[in-house]
Amino acid sequence: MASTKQGKRRLAAKAAAATAAIATIQPAGGLQKANGRPAAVYLARLGPGSRRGMLQALQVLARLLTDGTVPPEALPWHLVRYQHAAAIRARLAAMYAPRTVNRYLTALRGVLKECWRLGLLDADTYGRTADVEAIKVETLPAGRALGQDERLALFEACGRDTGSAGRRDAAVLAVLYGGGLRRAEVVALDLEDVDLTAGSLKVAGKGGKERLAYLSRSASQLLSAWLDVRGREHGPLFVSVKQGREVGMRRLSAPTIRGLLVSRAAQAGIRHFTAHDLRRSFISDLLNAGADIAVIQRLAGHASPVTTSRYDRRGEVAKRRAAELIAVPPR
Repeated sequence: MASTKQGKRRLAAKAAAATAAIATIQPAGGLQKANGRPAAVYLARLGPGSRRGMLQALQVLARLLTDGTVPPEALPWHLVRYQHAAAIRARLAAMYAPRTVNRYLTALRGVLKECWRLGLLDADTYGRTADVEAIKVETLPAGRALGQDERLALFEACGRDTGSAGRRDAAVLAVLYGGGLRRAEVVALDLEDVDLTAGSLKVAGKGGKERLAYLSRSASQLLSAWLDVRGREHGPLFVSVKQGREVGMRRLSAPTIRGLLVSRAAQAGIRHFTAHDLRRSFISDLLNAGADIAVIQRLAGHASPVTTSRYDRRGEVAKRRAAELIAVPPR
């Protein structure tokens, strides 16, 4: 107990020292005369799915740097130096979980890089300031992969819904799992992005990077069944359905996708899952089937196969099978 209290006191002392160090970024009222381009440029180059989270990160950083007096769009990020970045890291570490801290530090490095690109920072100052280390952490992988029985139950739940919503939701599931798309990517799809003959989807991924995703024949059939109801009018691929039957042309939002997954999970009698869990299932199942990780990386739109490997849930299945070899009580 004593060591825990000492650890908390040390963490509080570091946070207090960090607060004092951060205060040095406010000389001569320079904050009020700031040019806010770096933050705006940084956010603009992010994909829709990342923009909201990184804006929140910049808001937290700006609050720490200025004691809440200056918003991120008005903050002179080019005045941030290594001592400020190090102090921010210490403050964040006292307030948030390691993964959250590292995400906020990623946002800081991103804005600093835009400062360099815009000529507001020289290369040496940028390199020194951005050289703040991430917090090393090893945690269990986030999310889960859905089992085959769970996925089957989801599609059966959609099949029992004879209205237009049933076909739409089955097609959404087919694209999320069968194509491995992110939720924001599914929302952004338009009719002209679909090629049913080739079984392909043109996807606008993170950072404005386009890629082709491919669907199996069965997934393409589910998408085709939805288009038979939706019609071939240009516009959003996945649209609203009023009272389960009347098809509108209002694009589905990311929260709506989340809501329909929650609803279908309840109907299928399976435990909660997210759209990203279907993406994890897509990657894990392809790896389990022997697909090359470099190919899966391109299908998933990852910048590195290292990122793709983090989605692999096969190891957990193997560990579960190994645990079953131990009889309790012993036979």
